Amino acid sequence: MESLVRLAVSVGGSALAALVVCRAADLLARFADARHPETPLWGLLRRCRTPLYVVVLAALLRWSYPVAASGQGPWDDRAEVVSRVLLLCLIGGGAWLTVRTVAAVVESSYTRYAGRARDAARLRRVRTQVTLIMRVVSVAVGVLAAAAALVTFPSFRTLGTSLLASAGIIGIVAGVAAQSTLGNLFAGFQIAFGDMVRIGDTVVVDGEWGVVEEVTLTFLTVRTWDERRVTLPVSYFTSRPFENWSRGGAQMTGSVFLHCDHTTPVALARAHLREFLATCATWDGRAWDLAVTDTSPTGITVRAIVTAKDADDLWTTRCAVREELVAWLAREHPGSLPKVVTAPAPDASGVHRE
Repeated sequence: MESLVRLAVSVGGSALAALVVCRAADLLARFADARHPETPLWGLLRRCRTPLYVVVLAALLRWSYPVAASGQGPWDDRAEVVSRVLLLCLIGGGAWLTVRTVAAVVESSYTRYAGRARDAARLRRVRTQVTLIMRVVSVAVGVLAAAAALVTFPSFRTLGTSLLASAGIIGIVAGVAAQSTLGNLFAGFQIAFGDMVRIGDTVVVDGEWGVVEEVTLTFLTVRTWDERRVTLPVSYFTSRPFENWSRGGAQMTGSVFLHCDHTTPVALARAHLREFLATCATWDGRAWDLAVTDTSPTGITVRAIVTAKDADDLWTTRCAVREELVAWLAREHPGSLPKVVTAPAPDASGVHRE
């Protein structure tokens, strides 16, 4: 009975002490957040409460349990197992706390930078790099935590000596087996720090345009105009040509083609296009034009050129211009619409020949 009471006091006291420490840390972070509203760091650090509680509780129990179980028969026999379990919890909680802390610092730095930056392209570049850096940190911390956990087992420490002797062969085999994965991994770094494509960029892949929504170390997700998600390996963007409409600025120029009859009043169509663009909200006012770009025995090809501030506005402007010109021709100059001649041509006397 006495042993149970001592263990209950040990566990309960450790839990209460850990709760007090975490509560004090949370109040301190809340106070600092109120004193320094210009930075979100302290507010983000409050997310570390749970992993901090796990670390403090595991550390206190690892210290108090052997004292409480000393000389208590069966509890004393299990002290080594419990101590190892608590050590594993301490390693896991420490890795969790490290990732949360680094994420808070990085996110706070990015938020402050975003508040001062005026270049949207540079901001998207930094966001992509921050995302990949956090993924690398998470993987590195996870690997180190797993290695530290394995070292706690004596059998793995013995096994490690023999594994080191064959590390070269294992490394070669693993490199060959994971060639594709490693290629994507290095391609992810190349995309992040080579400024090839960034989160928020408008790209064209496989003939479809969309916005880059997520960039990881191994794959990239593009949200297409119809809200589908296309997932591609990052090596796709390092081994194949692709269009990046956001590179060097989001402004774009687009064209609208119309097939018309030879009698189309091009000058009047050009004047009407100018009047219409003056009322078009998505036209950015930079440039426009209308000209005949091709001719054939059955008609002519008229091309209208318009500009817009980004890909979405350009698509809307092109559709609006196409609809307006077709409606204007049908309303004002129906003879200018393309037609197929099926009647026989008249001879010099005006008589139709069969």
